[in-house]
Amino acid sequence: MPLSSATRDKLKAVSTATLCTALFKRGLRNQFIQDVRPLNVSLPNMVGEAYTLRYIPAREDLNPITVFQDPKHPHRVAVEQCPAGAVMVIDSRKDARAASAGSILITRLMVRGAAGIVTDGGFRDSPELSVMAFPVYHHRPSAPTNLTLHQAIDINVPIGCGDVAVFPGDVIVGDREGVVVLPAHLCDEIADEAVEMTAYEDFVMAEVRSGRAIIGLYPPTQQKSKDDFIAWRKLHAR
Repeated sequence: MPLSSATRDKLKAVSTATLCTALFKRGLRNQFIQDVRPLNVSLPNMVGEAYTLRYIPAREDLNPITVFQDPKHPHRVAVEQCPAGAVMVIDSRKDARAASAGSILITRLMVRGAAGIVTDGGFRDSPELSVMAFPVYHHRPSAPTNLTLHQAIDINVPIGCGDVAVFPGDVIVGDREGVVVLPAHLCDEIADEAVEMTAYEDFVMAEVRSGRAIIGLYPPTQQKSKDDFIAWRKLHAR
């Protein structure tokens, strides 16, 4: 089932930390993409279905700079076919020695309506990307063209990104900490639970700031904590 606008809005309002906890409750321990960070931390959450691109190690006789002249080259085709609202996720084999893409292709994704881009490698033109109103996540800046080390080989297939399996259509959520991958069939229920968890955590934070102890409050093992939360929700229309 495609990602609904209601679920998208819910995921825009919760943290990757909360989503990781909801996933852990369902036995999913390895959904947070490792060593990937946002370039622009001022942006709201990135949410969209995964559209993937896979690199393999470049073989020099097959990957000269002239391959970009081919209109069917997977790197360019992926940018032009990534659906509006989707997040492009690139398997760069955790190798940031060569760029996964740069500002021109990423700007094209933005103009076409994509929701963001993620690589477990690096992007070139990072100073420009860091001020764009478009979510970009990578390991670190990288200036060399991807052709020097990476060969684009597959579009919209299962990949690994930062040690996480990513399947086309999985829901990708990024915030100021990083990126988490939600299995599509669990997305709606996880979004609902994360909204509830966020409300309770906001209540807990307010209580802790006022001097209340954690025991019995977080988690709510005392009935008073549960009753106080109900009252807080009514007061704050949560």
